[in-house]
Amino acid sequence: MRQPLVRDIHDLLERGRDRQLRLAVTGLSRSGKTAFLTSLVNQLRHAGLEARLDLLPAAREGRLLGARRVNQHDLGVPRFPYDQAMASLDANPPHWPEPTRGISELRLVIRYRPGKRGLLGSEIRQLSLDLFDYPGEWLLDLPLLGHDYPSWSLAQQPSRGQARARLFADWLDAVADLDPAAEADEARLAEIAECYAMGLRAAREAGFADLQPGRFLLPGELAGAPVLQFFPLPAIETHDTAELARLPSESNYATLNRRFRHYQQRVVKPFYREHFRRFDRQIVLVDLLGALNAGPERFEDLSRALANLMQSFDYGQRSLLSRLFAPRIDRLAIAATKSDHVTPDQHPRLVALLEALLAEPLKDLRFANIPVKALSLAAIRATESREVSLEGHRSPALRGKSLTGEELLMYPGEVPDNLPDHDFWTRQGFDFPAFRPMPREGGALPHIRMDATLDWLIGDKLQ
Repeated sequence: MRQPLVRDIHDLLERGRDRQLRLAVTGLSRSGKTAFLTSLVNQLRHAGLEARLDLLPAAREGRLLGARRVNQHDLGVPRFPYDQAMASLDANPPHWPEPTRGISELRLVIRYRPGKRGLLGSEIRQLSLDLFDYPGEWLLDLPLLGHDYPSWSLAQQPSRGQARARLFADWLDAVADLDPAAEADEARLAEIAECYAMGLRAAREAGFADLQPGRFLLPGELAGAPVLQFFPLPAIETHDTAELARLPSESNYATLNRRFRHYQQRVVKPFYREHFRRFDRQIVLVDLLGALNAGPERFEDLSRALANLMQSFDYGQRSLLSRLFAPRIDRLAIAATKSDHVTPDQHPRLVALLEALLAEPLKDLRFANIPVKALSLAAIRATESREVSLEGHRSPALRGKSLTGEELLMYPGEVPDNLPDHDFWTRQGFDFPAFRPMPREGGALPHIRMDATLDWLIGDKLQ
């Protein structure tokens, strides 16, 4: 029997016995996916030793024996670069791991003793946990599956805000006189597409999140291919879509429409089918502090991107048959990352803001009876909590080093506990700087609430 078939049968049996979980670690670019995955592996590897996992019952009760990396299911997918990430964190000075630039995978085998001992009293069980990493830029394309070319063009107009429109000014100039009915000029379409890609890259650097197509930002092996040489048509609402559909196949409109559909069918759909339709559990990581720093237009953009993204996943409770043959995500965590960049008194406000930002998707999930938990975390803690005396009053503060190595002792400011209004942005009194990782002296990585996160995502499987 061929080895891949043996693995498939083994995985099917393990899923039927509830001994295997596939975890989707979901987040947009710079939300902290690589740090989260690195910390998750590190904490489980050090369980029962140096890891501080008091909020994970299996660890607190001494039943969690640890984890190790084993051969993953698909040997054609690169392994998640855990060792390289740890080398970055252990460097002198330490620095954050390189962001994800492609798909990677990792399988952990977790060994534990069940909470209710069997007749033998020393029974040891194991849970296989499959982890997947991928560029956040590619994730942005999943909502694109719900569009055709005209509706996508309408949704992507840069006029949604003044700052966004300025970043796409060169593209708007280049596309202004493009006649949808004229015969397509390949070189010109490639030039306009590059202008659009430059606008997307500039928007990402400016803090915007709702950016499509994601492969324009990180093309990988598709760099230079015609499938990445399309763009939305401005003012498409002024055209009759039936008339556009009747244009000849060599027209600009037909060419762009054809490339859009090819991108949907040959790039986005396989990515969704192969990497998202078979997950059991999910965590969505959100960099709220970065969006607050970037200002109101970027914050609203993040809200729109997340709302669209949440509609792309298949949520639902599982029976045994659905778990084997049509798995769905049956438990979800949403987490505000980098909580170590604010003082501990602000953590509840960070969670409240996250829940307000995702209020509509959360209502839909709860209506569908999907267990969901909102929390704040720091997968790899980069600061220490301190108190400072100011005019006789003790105030909370953070101590850490900036990315350039400058020693910082500061109070970054208050996080709003609801969606910010106009007055909030005019009086904002916060600054959430980026910190470098703290030096590590072996053992487990310092964190905030990774144990609570692990308990929610896998704790029920370690009973």
